[in-house]
Parts: sequence; structure tokens; C-alpha cells
Amino acid sequence: MLRNDQLDQWDRENFFHPSTHLADFARGDLPNRIVTGGQGCYIEDRDGTRLLDAFAGLYCVNVGYGRTEIADAIAAQAQELAYYHAYMGHGTEASITLAKMVLDRAPAHMSKVYFGLSGSDANETNVKLVWYYNNILGRPEKKKIISRWRGYHGSGLMTGSLTGLSFFHNKFDLPLSQVLHTAAPYYYRRADNDLSEAGFVAECIADLEALIAREGAETIAAFIAEPVLGTGGIVPPPEGYWPAIQDVLTRHDILLIADEVVTGFGRLGTMFGAEHYDLTPDLMTIAKGLTSAYAPLSGSIVSDRMWRVLEQGTDENGPIGHGWTYSAHPIGAAAGVANLELIDKLGLVENARSVGAYLKASLADALAAHPHVGDIRGEGMLCAVEFVKDRETRTSFDASEKVIGRVVAALLSRGVIGRAMPQADILGFAPPLCLSKAEAEDIATKTAEAVREVLG
Repeated sequence: MLRNDQLDQWDRENFFHPSTHLADFARGDLPNRIVTGGQGCYIEDRDGTRLLDAFAGLYCVNVGYGRTEIADAIAAQAQELAYYHAYMGHGTEASITLAKMVLDRAPAHMSKVYFGLSGSDANETNVKLVWYYNNILGRPEKKKIISRWRGYHGSGLMTGSLTGLSFFHNKFDLPLSQVLHTAAPYYYRRADNDLSEAGFVAECIADLEALIAREGAETIAAFIAEPVLGTGGIVPPPEGYWPAIQDVLTRHDILLIADEVVTGFGRLGTMFGAEHYDLTPDLMTIAKGLTSAYAPLSGSIVSDRMWRVLEQGTDENGPIGHGWTYSAHPIGAAAGVANLELIDKLGLVENARSVGAYLKASLADALAAHPHVGDIRGEGMLCAVEFVKDRETRTSFDASEKVIGRVVAALLSRGVIGRAMPQADILGFAPPLCLSKAEAEDIATKTAEAVREVLG
């Protein structure tokens, strides 16, 4: 298609794309896509290609594209007051209202919401609050944070360290020394094929207990985890995992940070993963579904017991020395208010539960018998298909075969966006929560076609 603009050229000459092979992109070996619009579960690029976005951007467009209610709220807020800071007790109607709406939906023991811009900065905030908390309690040595291999918590210095994927560590001098990693609750990839779920949970707990014993519980401040592993493979925990983990943390006086960036606001068919798995977190990380990505906004939800210590700290030391210029940005907050209203109005939490289960069942019907499909798993509107060379031994394909990249490309050629998850041959799905059963069937049918094209 002939164009009278230079966007493609400007893109390669000027734009630093995240999580991209920079040299391939600059050379033109990696195609670009300039997205111009979206409606419901679909996006459209400037070539007129319409694609079913079965990953909701990056797990984030929960209410779907083209919701004028949120756009109108953003515009109205920008016209009334585009910005004011939140320092020293300042607020806006939108930020105050959104804080109340979040806490009305959060577990009852949560107390306050600190707003940032991204999940990464929210987890940076969480780590600082944990360190502050232990300093106020006179425990300056209790500072290490335990994360899990394959967990994802951001790509900053501390948050990139918490992330348990080597892709985010290599050549960045990460992880930092304050971060420790324990086993992921990835039952499909257990070492012993004959191990039961209960036996595997016991192994995970033993690994965590051994780590705590080596380091000393007096040095460990917090354990951070996603209720369901997201970028690490969309892996729901085996039965009994979370009660056992919480028991360990309670016995060793280790705080729990529940990273709900992906699972918050309906993704699991419940408002939060904490509700889904009966968690009692000390901090909760929120972003993505908070505004359905219509504007940048994140949050750290602080529990009652932590808040009391934070108040004590300011009585002893003066105002807390933490804040961002754009904390509680009123445009982001206005988007959040309109978004949460839409989630309720459209019944999207229930839709995620019912249609998410339908999507998983449809994928299983279409693919479970395929000799190279090792696992089909999911929870709510999260689902993954894992490919293996041999089902019996769970042997992986060699990376040189580029299986997952080829499957994703074949699916894209059929008009559906799925995500190649890192460090394995895993196809991930996290559609908008407004997905219909007909759209779920379309995803499953076209995925099966793509798999047959690539793997026979």
C-alpha cells in the first residue's frame, strides 16, 4: 500500500522498542505493526488488518477496546484538571474516589492505596515500604526478598531482580544481592513424573524452608509472588500450594506481597487472586486491569498492620520520603474510576469465569489429543498450551526449531494474536474479559489449525 508518510522509516530510525531484537528491527528483518484502532476484542492496523487480540495487549485491556465511557472520563478530567500532585495531602476527586473503589473490592484487612504508574514502579514501592517497615520495627537486618523462578515482577533494577526469568537478567548485572529465588509451583515440569500434586507441593515447601534456613529468617523480609504465574508460563498453582506457603511465611514472620498486576480486577473470574486462593497479603500490587490500560496507573495496597507501622514511622521521623511526580495522576485515576464502573456494569468478572472456562475446554477439545501438546492449563481468562517433542517424557523441542515462534506466526496469519511465552514452547492466551463464547471457539479452532500447520 502506497503512503505519503514516513512512519515506517521513522519507526526504525527513532523508536526504541521494549523487549525487541534491536538489530533485527533496525535492519528491517523484524516486521513492525502500526496499530490504529480497536473495538471489543479486536485491534486494527494501518493496513486494515483486523486481529482478534487474544492477549488483551499485555494482559491489560480487560474491558476491551473502544470503550467510550473511559475515553470520555479521561477527556473530562483533562479539561477540568489535567494534573496536580499528590504530595503533602493533596488529592483530586478522581484519585480519592478510585482509592475507595479499590479498597471496597480488596480483602477487608487492606487499609490504603498508594498510586504509581506501572507494575514495575509499584513493586519498587513495595520493596521500599517493606524495608522502611522493618527499620521502624528495629530490624535493620531483615531486608532480603524471596521471589520465585519464572515469576515476573517488572524490569527495573529491583523488580527485574525479583523477576525469575534470565531474559531480564542477562547482561544487566541482575539479580541484585538482596533478592533470593525459590522453586516455581510448575507441576507440569516436575522432575519426577510419578510425583503427585501433594508431593510436588511438599517439594516446593521444602525448597523454601531450606532457603530460609540457609539465609536465616531474621534476614528475610518478604516473599513476593503472583497468585498465578503469568509471563513465566501461565501456571496455576497446584492444590494446597498457597495454604502451605502462607503457613511457612507466618511461622517465620515474613511478609507476603501478592503481585496482582495480571490477576487483579477480574482476570481469574474473581476480583482478585487473593480472593481466589484465600490469601492474606501484607501488600498487593495492582496495575493493568486497574484502568484496562486506557491510561497508565498502578497501585500498592497496604494492609492494616503495615499501615500502623508506617504511621509510627512518620511520627518518629517526619514525612515518608517516597513519591513520584505522577503518583495518583488525575487522568489515570479518572480512567480507573470509569473502568471499574464498567467492569461491574458489564458483569466482566463473571464473564471471565464462565467464558474463560469455555476457552480452556475448547482448546482441550481441539488439541488434547495432539502428540506434541503436553499441557493445556489455565484459570479464569488465562490459558496456555505447552508444546513438547515427546509427551511421555515431556522432552522439549530444541530451541533452534523455533516451534513457539512458528506457531504464533501461523496463528497470526489466521487473524488471532497469541503470545509466545519466554523460556519454553508455551502459547499464552489472556483475552479481554468481554470475550464471547463464539470468539473463544474461534481462538481454539484457529489455534488447532496453526498447530497442525507447524507440527502436523
